[in-house]
Amino acid sequence: MSSELLDALVALEKQKGISRDVLVEAIEAALVTAYKRNFNQAQNVRVDLNLDNGSMRVYSRKDVMEEVLDERLHISLEDAKVVNPAFELGDIVEEEVTPRNFGRIAAQTAKQVVTQRVREAERGLIYEEYVDREEDIVNGIVERLDARNIYVGLGKVEAVLPVNEQIQNEVYHPHDRIKVFITKVERTTRGPQVFVSRTHPGLLRRLFEMEVPEIFDGIVEIKSIAREAGDRSKISVVAHNEEVDPVGSCVGSKGSRVQTIVNELNGEKIDIVEWSEDPVIFVANALSPSKVLDVQVNEEEKSTTVVVPDYQLSLAIGKRGQNARLAAKLTGWKIDIKSETDARELGLYPPANAQYDDEYEEDEYEDNDSIDLYKDDEE
Repeated sequence: MSSELLDALVALEKQKGISRDVLVEAIEAALVTAYKRNFNQAQNVRVDLNLDNGSMRVYSRKDVMEEVLDERLHISLEDAKVVNPAFELGDIVEEEVTPRNFGRIAAQTAKQVVTQRVREAERGLIYEEYVDREEDIVNGIVERLDARNIYVGLGKVEAVLPVNEQIQNEVYHPHDRIKVFITKVERTTRGPQVFVSRTHPGLLRRLFEMEVPEIFDGIVEIKSIAREAGDRSKISVVAHNEEVDPVGSCVGSKGSRVQTIVNELNGEKIDIVEWSEDPVIFVANALSPSKVLDVQVNEEEKSTTVVVPDYQLSLAIGKRGQNARLAAKLTGWKIDIKSETDARELGLYPPANAQYDDEYEEDEYEDNDSIDLYKDDEE
């Protein structure tokens, strides 16, 4: 082996971050292949590399047998003892068979195999790097587009943003910088394949973790997320410190924190509500920005009947039922919304076991901690 090859070995270790053991193994395997191919040898051989002086030796390996069936693979016990009297049946005898001109041939033949092994090792390193980043948010650059997918450069690898993971009202162009959520990393014959998303609820969670220090520090926790990407989302939050306002922390001064996330998602509306163990309070909060007069819970069916003022019915349901649908997904409870008039006619409101006066009906959930960011659902 030439000193140039040794220098290349050291350079690959430094530049590619591949351990020397992996590279040596690749070179040895390549040299064995080269020896068998160029010298028409079928016997078992071993290549010994001396990294200190760059020397290379090829040894044939023969099993000590009582009966020799193939002279290329076996050696008799009698002949083995000539080499070393200590040999016994079942031992392996090695004999140096390094050809005089093997160095040049080996270098030519091994080049392709070594390159392939190095490429595989690089792919393995890339896979290990990105598989640990599943369910994380990364910055990428749009590199190219086809009929269905968008390909996003993440540095060492090109990620796939499938059509079903793209926000419908977003338009992408080459060289656009976007934040994406890594959903899956797979090994393939062509190297690691990374799949990313712009619609996954995890993207919203990570954006809040990045923008709200209280969430990153664990003081405020995101309990659930309901998202219709590109249109509207709801998140529920709770504080583990009584002195901290969880909703206010997420909204920020004059809405600065949540507005940064809205801008990143190209105007996607975000409702932030306070989580509660009590389904009555939680469901009422989740229907923000609508006012709620009463929530009746059916524990067995995990369903609720919600009574809202007549003028708030359309706001509670939302456009195309979106507000009610997101609230149900956020809370995990089925939600049936009734107007106050309909509820009275059905005898559902006020409940038979409760006494309500008009002032209480109007103000029961007036002071809930949900944030009313958007008013246009009434339109």
